[in-house]
Amino acid sequence: MASTTGDPVIEALAVLAADAAGCTRCPLAATRTTVVFGEGDPHAGMMVVGEGPGREEDLQGRPFVGRSGQLLDRLLAEEAGLRREQVYIANVVKCRPPGNRDPEPAEIEACGSYLAGQVAQIRPRVVLTLGNFSTRTLLATKEGITKLRGRPHPWGPDGTVVLPTFHPAAALRGGGEVLARMRADFVRAKELLAAAGL
Repeated sequence: MASTTGDPVIEALAVLAADAAGCTRCPLAATRTTVVFGEGDPHAGMMVVGEGPGREEDLQGRPFVGRSGQLLDRLLAEEAGLRREQVYIANVVKCRPPGNRDPEPAEIEACGSYLAGQVAQIRPRVVLTLGNFSTRTLLATKEGITKLRGRPHPWGPDGTVVLPTFHPAAALRGGGEVLARMRADFVRAKELLAAAGL
């Protein structure tokens, strides 16, 4: 990694990551292999937010490195014209829920300041949420992903929009129709970035 000296965003994210690395705010701390804080361009126009690390992510300490991550990388490249390194990728919870179960409300709440800190530092114009948990967390809604996906939702005071889409795991399970909708959503993300001058 390049020197962080003088870049307040990189320095602030490093402080947050160090804090997360020692976090014991919820029971997930006892079962994790490693904390998966997030990675990518700290000055990215787009941030991608999933729900939580899976087995491969827990082992490697990086978000979206398993089969879902491979599909995410493909969709970013093919539909949004972006490499993984050009976005910032994070999850709602930074530790793997045992057995890849869904994160519980108390776990999401315990981890909330880390994601909020990441968004506040990176200041993306588009936040692409993958699946129900990240979408419901950021939009503070109980609506499901099927109703919310593909439509930009204004979020925060800086002109940021949240664009929900399905989780890549849903496309891997659900086949062509889910994948086609995801492709359309990634194209929409590209259009939103272009509209923001990025």
